[in-house]
Amino acid sequence: MNEEKTQKFKMIRIFAFFLLFIPCFAKAQQTFNTTIYFDYGMFLTKRGPLTSNPKSNYLAFRRAYFTYENKINDNLKFRFRYDADNTANITSIDFTKGLTKKDDKLRPFIKHLYFEYAGLLPNSNLRVGMTETIQYKIAEDRWGYRSVAKTLMDNYKDMTGVDVDAPSADLGISFNKNIAKQLRFTFMVSNGEGYSHAEKDKYKKFAANLHFIPIAGLSFVGYIDYEKQDAENSAMTYKVDGYMEMVRKLTIGAEYFIYKNDKNLTAEMERFDVLGFSIFSRYTVIEGSLSLFARFDLYEPNSSSKSDEMNLIIAGFDFSPWDKSMKIQPNIWYRAYADKAKKDDVIFNITFFLSF
Repeated sequence: MNEEKTQKFKMIRIFAFFLLFIPCFAKAQQTFNTTIYFDYGMFLTKRGPLTSNPKSNYLAFRRAYFTYENKINDNLKFRFRYDADNTANITSIDFTKGLTKKDDKLRPFIKHLYFEYAGLLPNSNLRVGMTETIQYKIAEDRWGYRSVAKTLMDNYKDMTGVDVDAPSADLGISFNKNIAKQLRFTFMVSNGEGYSHAEKDKYKKFAANLHFIPIAGLSFVGYIDYEKQDAENSAMTYKVDGYMEMVRKLTIGAEYFIYKNDKNLTAEMERFDVLGFSIFSRYTVIEGSLSLFARFDLYEPNSSSKSDEMNLIIAGFDFSPWDKSMKIQPNIWYRAYADKAKKDDVIFNITFFLSF
């Protein structure tokens, strides 16, 4: 067979392939999305635990997400999400000197990898794989400014250094159902280690929330989880949220949680609790162009001591000068400490939110 005929047969095979698979691609609804958080920060104080750092101002890509979703049919959907940050990247080990080398390049990692099935029961969906946890997803949606700051439980370890076992994603199974128009229920079983760690024991984390909407624009969420820490100890989280959206363009939300862990012991071997409270609001001044937001958080890492209490105030505005895919969000963080030895931190940020 000469070269010209070979090329013709190749073209026919390629054409036949596309004729065969184009209907499948047309039927499925595939989307690609990228979201980026980029910050310019400037310290307005110089003596606090954070702002005494000599850098005084900085530029940083805080997160970068890439999401692929494939809605295969009315009941079945698949999601794959890459995230990237630059924390604790050990890139090489020198065994002769016992040293490690670290750099701060943005490193991708898998954040979500799951399928969702909506045909098990009416008004329900089942997720299996590495999926979102259910501690604060509703709060995050109501707050609406993940680009500026994580919500209370998600932000807790960053603020205090105390772990309240609240990863944003984990490997497990979750089931959500609308029981009635006013009542929604979610249950989840997961490893309990979060998306960034392999499971280290045989115990699972059990979590559930109940979302109650007594009237339009007013809702309450109750949440509870339980996980054995080892053969003798366990941990539980209790959380209550309230949201008011009765006034057009205005959202007001509040969160309160208590984290109880048998391993949290004082020097006198008495158990202490970890707790937090947050209240926030956002108001749309010009639809699609300008919004205002404000928030107050209280962090109590040890209920037996008040000297470690921290407060956080965030205020700013959200401006979209050209298109909603690019937002400019100037904001101020004010951190106050009950410990008088710690001076307050005040940081000004300009956050750039990109989504395309």
